[in-house]
Amino acid sequence: MKRTVFIIIGLLLLFVTGMLQAQRHLKLDLTRTIEMANDSSLEAFRAQNMYLSGYWEYRTFKANRLPSLTLNLVPAQYYRDITRRYDSQQDLDVYRTQQSFYASGGLSVRQNFDLTGGTFYLQSDLGFLRNFGDNATTQFTSVPIRLGYSQSLIGYNAFKWERRIEPLKYERVKKEFIYNVEQVSEEATTHFFNLAMAQAEYDLAKNNVITSDTLYRIGKERYKIAAISQADLLTLELDLVNARNTFRNKESELKRAMFSLASFLNINKNTVIELELPTRPKELFIPIDKALECSRNNNPQLLQLKQNVLEAQRDVDRTKKESRFNVSLDASIGFNQVAERLGDAYKNPLQQDLVSVSVSIPLVDWGVRKGKYNMARNNLNVTEISAKQEEVSIEEEVIMTVNDFHIQQQLISSAEEALNLSVKAYNETRERFVIGKADISSLTLSLNRQQQAQQNYISALQNYWQNYYKIRRLTLFDFVTGIPLEKLFDYNGGHLVR
Repeated sequence: MKRTVFIIIGLLLLFVTGMLQAQRHLKLDLTRTIEMANDSSLEAFRAQNMYLSGYWEYRTFKANRLPSLTLNLVPAQYYRDITRRYDSQQDLDVYRTQQSFYASGGLSVRQNFDLTGGTFYLQSDLGFLRNFGDNATTQFTSVPIRLGYSQSLIGYNAFKWERRIEPLKYERVKKEFIYNVEQVSEEATTHFFNLAMAQAEYDLAKNNVITSDTLYRIGKERYKIAAISQADLLTLELDLVNARNTFRNKESELKRAMFSLASFLNINKNTVIELELPTRPKELFIPIDKALECSRNNNPQLLQLKQNVLEAQRDVDRTKKESRFNVSLDASIGFNQVAERLGDAYKNPLQQDLVSVSVSIPLVDWGVRKGKYNMARNNLNVTEISAKQEEVSIEEEVIMTVNDFHIQQQLISSAEEALNLSVKAYNETRERFVIGKADISSLTLSLNRQQQAQQNYISALQNYWQNYYKIRRLTLFDFVTGIPLEKLFDYNGGHLVR
């Protein structure tokens, strides 16, 4: 019996613990919400991995500029077949059995040369050949060292264009990460104020139910003494019913907004979040010229446009040179030797020289190369025009956002003043109604004005902070501290420094 009681108590404790965990409470302000969004949200995780992808792409580009060392091995290669050979004594082809074993190994060092687009190489090789049968032989062949250079003389130089494009691409990737971080801050601000609005409307609806219930009870007492008409009493009852219905709707909207913010922050969906609205921000003036300058220098969208133009110019250069004849050069100098013993293969090596020039001349291609060149040139013109249009559009967005930001600063002050006045007016109207000096229409109008003032104040705060973080996103500059946002960024780790 006692054991059964202990089991029941244990299950109850587990149930209560689970309920407490499921209903975890969290109090947030705007700053903490943005920090959590940038630390744990899925959008922040995506932005970080996009940066790391670009980071390793740039590291690969830098590594390709360094010498590469390669070991090439053929550990074992065995042949046993019947092959056709020419017999000079009989002056005819005959089939002969062939059986051999071959192995080789070599080291090569290669270094790309960006200026000309060629490649220097240094090689060392060793080979072993063993023939079986009646004329069994063993041979070693060596190339102790060979130095060479190869390149296309008048062809397309891919290294030169990579040297111009890849650093710009990495610069764009770095600033795009900060751009995405500020975009996450904007989204966090939107979710924060959506919940703040739902929370404020829920509180108003809750208070409205209490107030409507109180006024209805007062109305019934006044109706008994014929102080108000039956129509006024029915209006008060209708207000109570509407207040309860509105409360249920606002409760549902509050849960939906809370769930949305919890999902965005990647926390327990059952967390009960309580928000603390930010106070009226300090006056901040942002010079438009400064904002435009920061945008031109930092905005990753403008860097993307520059990259698009460079890539289009690269395509024009490649198709232009591929439409003409091509001349390639491969020259090397070194030593080699062959012997029946390994040690002798490195004695008295003979000089080995190689100079190879190849020419490729297109004769008839029915205008394919010319068509590709014209397409690339037209694409360059389109890209340049699109870049100019996009640049103008971004500058207009910066100017409009800064102007809206300055306007919102003024609206916050007036919205806060209107909220305070509406609260005072409603409280006074309600007191006057209780003593019979105000009618129901005046009370309802006063309540609606208070609710509208509350919504306007929260909307003004939301618009201010959204414009503030949008300016940071477009310029990647903190105008409060006067510090570029890239100085708060760890390039190796790919995260913000707190």
